Order: sequence, then C-alpha cells, then structure tokens
Amino acid sequence: MRRYGKNPDEDDVRVRPGRRGSRPRTHTRPKHEDAASGMVLTVDRGRLTCLVDGRRVVAMKARELGRKAAVVGDRVALVGDLSGEKDTLARIVRIEERRSVLRRTADDDDPYERVVVANADQLAIVTALADPEPRPRMIDRCLVAAYDGGLSPLLVLTKSDLASPDRLLERYTPLGVPYVVTSREELYDGEAAGRVRELLDGKVTAFVGHSGVGKTTLVNALVPEDQRRTTGHVNAVTGRGRHTTTSALALPLDGAGGWVVDTPGVRSFGLAHVDPSRVVLAFPDLVPGTEECPRGCTHDEPECALDAWVAEGHADPERLASLRRLLSTRERHEGD
Repeated sequence: MRRYGKNPDEDDVRVRPGRRGSRPRTHTRPKHEDAASGMVLTVDRGRLTCLVDGRRVVAMKARELGRKAAVVGDRVALVGDLSGEKDTLARIVRIEERRSVLRRTADDDDPYERVVVANADQLAIVTALADPEPRPRMIDRCLVAAYDGGLSPLLVLTKSDLASPDRLLERYTPLGVPYVVTSREELYDGEAAGRVRELLDGKVTAFVGHSGVGKTTLVNALVPEDQRRTTGHVNAVTGRGRHTTTSALALPLDGAGGWVVDTPGVRSFGLAHVDPSRVVLAFPDLVPGTEECPRGCTHDEPECALDAWVAEGHADPERLASLRRLLSTRERHEGD
C-alpha cells in the first residue's frame, strides 16, 4: 500500500491516464415525460417503424429497456428526431401496458414465448376449405391462443367454390365464433373483401393462416398496394407468383378506422405457455361451474365439477365438449 506524508496533496495521488472518475453510476432513469406516443407498425432487424401524429418514424429501442422487445401493435413512447424524414432515427424509451397479446411457442415443448402482435382486438383465422385441406387442429390452436391472449376470434373460410363450408362450420357452431365464407372469384373482384371489412371496422385485427390459404391475397384486397407502399417496406419473398409475408406488418383500413396486421404464415402454433384457466374465461356459461373444481383442475378429469354443472342444465353439453377439445390441443400437435 502506498504511504503518504503527514500533509499529502493532489500531487501525491497517482491517477492512471484515461481512467474514468470514481463517481458512482446512478440507477435513476429519466422519466421522459415529454415523450411522444406512437404505435409500432413493423419491426425489421432492430429498426421499428412507428406511427406518430400521422407520421411514420423509424426508431430503435433504448438501451434502458433491456431485453424487453417491442412488437407490432405496441403503444410506445418515443424521443429524439420525430420528423419522419429520411435517415432520421428516434428512440423508444417506454413500452406501454398491453391490453391483449397474441403469443405462440415454436412447439408444445418450447417454454420460450414469442409475442406476435400486441393490442389487437380480434384474430382472423384464415383457412381454405380445399387446396390445401382445412386443418381443424390448427384452427383449434389459434382459437386457444386468441382466448388466452384476450382477442376475439373470427373465422375466414376461403375457396368455397372448391368445397362446402357446412361440415367445418358445424364443428365451431357451439363456440359462437363469427365467420365469413369467401370464394376465389370473390377475392379477386373485391366482393369478399367488402364482407370481411364489415367485421373489421374500428378494430385492430391480426390475420393468421398457413401457406396457400389466401391470407395475403385477402389482405391485399383489403389494403390496396399503393396504400401498402406508403405504409413502409413490406419484407416479403416472391416466388412462383406467390407473395409470402415474412414479418408482421400493421396496415390501416382506408376510411374504416381499423387496422389489419398481416402476420407470417405459420406451420405450427405451440401452446406451451397457455394456462387452461384463461381459456375457460372465453366460456362464461361454464365459468361458474369451475368454482367447485379441485385446485389445478385441467377440466378434463374425473374430479372436474363441469360435468355436474352441465348435467344440472346450466350449460350445453356441446359447449363443454368444445372447451375440452380446445384444451386437448395443448397436449397434441396439430398434425396428430
């Protein structure tokens, strides 16, 4: 240890060149009370396009947000250059509380949740009636994700010129899910888009569906190409005449006051994150019957109180069967 004389001064203290001062860092973060509010429209390689007072502003996430990621639909607070001019960059300093979240995992054994869209009002599940064949298990999984995340589901059935929708609709009638049926001809002449638009007015609607069902064709009919160009770059892969969305993108509905969120096509919809108690909330006629269920009840076991609730006439047996079918998708892959 270095020893100094009786009256040391600053010349006696050696300081290493370039060494920072010893003042401790503060953990107090600025509140950014003057930050502007915005909505995330798309995310591309760390750059987020946000709508701020009618302008599209490119921003990046501030370091103080840590690992918390902003996704399409998030309401955020921004500071910095908010002009929206070319080569300008703002900072997202706060992500506001989400009122709904569409989440999925890669598979049922993957505990890592991926937030697809935030703050959407409803989930439009697009499926073809033929070419490709409908996949009810995939529809069920999307319904579970919607109920779990606080979104209202909507079925959009395409290619009715190739097959009847009756058999598929019979499966979902007990759930009371609204639906719209379209044909290929209607998609191209705009008639189908008009019927779908009536269900989207004033709402933020996320569209999901696997490849080939006509999801992107429908989105293009709802939001003309010139409007898509003004919204921002669409990250897409084009091949053999097919336009495939590879990143989520929020698009405004002209004159309808709503938003369409086009999401990437999905091959699977993992539900490892889903809590059965949240799915039951989508069945208000069954919720009171769960009060007598044992703790941790999966609602598909001998001790489940819902059987007695239905037997006493409080709810339709088909509703309970639908709930259990949806919950069973958490344990089985959609292709099973």
